Amino acid sequence: METRQLECFVAVAEELSFTRAARRLYAVQSTVSATIQALEGELGVKLFDRSTRRVALSAAGTVFLPEAKAALEAVDRAREVVADASAGLRGSLRVGTLTSVGDLDLPDLLGAFHRRYPLVELQVTVSIAGSTGLAEDLRQGRLDIALLGLPESDLAGLDTKLVGSAPFVVVLPEGHRLRDRRSLTLADLAGESFVDNPRGFGNRVALDRAFEAIGTPRRVVVEVADLRAVPAYVAAGLGIAVVPDLRLLSGVRTIPLDEPGLAWPLTIATRGGRPPGRAVRLLLDLIDGGEFSIAIPVRS
Repeated sequence: METRQLECFVAVAEELSFTRAARRLYAVQSTVSATIQALEGELGVKLFDRSTRRVALSAAGTVFLPEAKAALEAVDRAREVVADASAGLRGSLRVGTLTSVGDLDLPDLLGAFHRRYPLVELQVTVSIAGSTGLAEDLRQGRLDIALLGLPESDLAGLDTKLVGSAPFVVVLPEGHRLRDRRSLTLADLAGESFVDNPRGFGNRVALDRAFEAIGTPRRVVVEVADLRAVPAYVAAGLGIAVVPDLRLLSGVRTIPLDEPGLAWPLTIATRGGRPPGRAVRLLLDLIDGGEFSIAIPVRS
């Protein structure tokens, strides 16, 4: 069994398409198909159920997938150890981040890492599904480390460290009936239209659940990925907003949200159940060393 066979299998299993897997592997589809057939012949089982319309993992393929990923990760770790011994840290580091991360200067942090370990290829990405998408990418091995803004209940299968949390604030347009209040509750905002991040973003997840818990589902009429875009839509009268107080909202007045226990957490996460690679550990060391602190205080 060859490493390339396992790489092809994992790519097809994750994409559920030979065409997309070939594109991901920079190979032609016939080569991917032939590689999978050879692997199936070697194992004596069918790994995929194929039809003209769909590709799905077979029962054997389903149980083989985590083992194939573990084998590839073991090979990567072995290569990393040999590379470290011969010519310094090499490999790749896949980092997932949020559109807005408060006062953490991620470019500066990763720039410092790159200067210290120039042979490590850095790959930085966001997810259109926000923190929820990043968490799933970690679980599936598509990322090595990520910043997440999800509630603790959504972090199953990950090793995490809470680095800070921020209170929520309400953003209102000029002339709004609640604008002179010193603080507001979720119940005060019932019936309003909202500007918010898309579904899957951590703060959206927390707020949707909080409103549902008090029996007042809300109506989100504008979805924007970047919190810095929120004030313009609120000022235009399209809705109000409830967002983490990350000091990103210029030119607007914010009112504290008085809801005990409701805060936006910032967490550093890696895939659970196995020790992180050396590149991940060294990046965590940079953060833990205090040189690149995150200026969001942890709320008790």
